Amino acid sequence: MSVQYYEGVGRRKESTARVRVMAGSGSFIVNEKSIEDYFTRMGDTEAIYAVLDAFDPTARAKFDVTVKVMGGGVTGQTDSVLLGLARALVKMDSDAISRLRRSGFLTRDPRIKERKKPGLKRARKAPTYTKR
Repeated sequence: MSVQYYEGVGRRKESTARVRVMAGSGSFIVNEKSIEDYFTRMGDTEAIYAVLDAFDPTARAKFDVTVKVMGGGVTGQTDSVLLGLARALVKMDSDAISRLRRSGFLTRDPRIKERKKPGLKRARKAPTYTKR
């Protein structure tokens, strides 16, 4: 017996999240843990749940979400899950694209780490200048 699910991939900085949404009872699992246990920083779970609320105010109780997220830090992982969830919901219901786009959930943040330049310590930090 196969379960029908919708998958979306989200990326941000160095992080990649594969999000699967299926009909269910409202569980949200990230890397084999509950979302509250994985994203402990204040505001991260609320930001992710905001996508479900923009899609449908009753969506939290109607869908099961499983996420496999790799790479990056906490902020990148949070935003990649957010984008992947929005993309999966659009695959589920294409009418929701305008609501999610208006809320800014379908826009990928293109900012990435700037490369290190020769002669500098980091991308822009120069060694301390000494006159003598």
